[in-house]
Amino acid sequence: MREGQPANEGVRKVGRMSIGEFARKSGLSPKALRLYDDLGLLPPAYVDASSNYRFYDATQLDQARLVAALRQLRVPLADIKDLLALEPEEGAQRISDYWAVTETEHSARRDLANYLVDRLRGKKPIMYEVRTRDIPERSLLCLKRNVNGWDGAWAFGKEFIGLLKEHPLPRMEGRAGATFCIYWGEVSDDSDGPMEWCRPVPDSEAGSLAAGLPQLTLRTEPAHREAYVNLGASGPLSQAEWPLVSGSLHEWAGEHQVRPSVLGVRITYLATGPVTPESVPDCDFAVPFLG
Repeated sequence: MREGQPANEGVRKVGRMSIGEFARKSGLSPKALRLYDDLGLLPPAYVDASSNYRFYDATQLDQARLVAALRQLRVPLADIKDLLALEPEEGAQRISDYWAVTETEHSARRDLANYLVDRLRGKKPIMYEVRTRDIPERSLLCLKRNVNGWDGAWAFGKEFIGLLKEHPLPRMEGRAGATFCIYWGEVSDDSDGPMEWCRPVPDSEAGSLAAGLPQLTLRTEPAHREAYVNLGASGPLSQAEWPLVSGSLHEWAGEHQVRPSVLGVRITYLATGPVTPESVPDCDFAVPFLG
């Protein structure tokens, strides 16, 4: 006997429906309903102890249709679970925020597609303004690791920032003293970097600070010149924006006959005052170069 056809119809109450009927009325498949039950996202109202058949209540239809609509927006299941726990107004704001991010990412992918089309047609547009600066030799406390995709990269960044909050370091002025992240290789679903988070520290205190943070590696980065694109307070780059920014830098390097060094592509995050929990760091994307 298939699930949704209980042996004893007497267990069925007014407003209670089998998984098959609920699937038809909600627009969700039985497979999806079983998954959402396992995740605690949309558990059935009643499970028959003898047959393990799932039954749903008619009052759950609105929530089921909301889940179906959110999945059409490609909201991750974990985010949907959090959203359903919110008050309606908070939930509405969360959906609005999610869609704003989605539209930004879609716009970045469109720009990337146009950029690739132009390149394949022999055009070499520079999408961002490129500037240069000199970075002095400096002492760095660093944490380097291979990461799995963008979720892993995000978690790695949170770990490093959390470590600095637990062990405050002397704040150095300007971009040469700002925290930055080096991408020694591509980070994506197919490539694991590695990534290295770095915090410049005063040379005179580097040894003692490193001794108090054995999790981090102390090293000296040589003086160099780098080309950079200032992203302002726009927050981290999306995956689609990476090729646009790096493409602009490489096109600039080709025009000015310079070549990248082996110091790694980096994003610098400069906290400008007043710093609050809502502050977004002013950041830039840079490529060190020779010549």
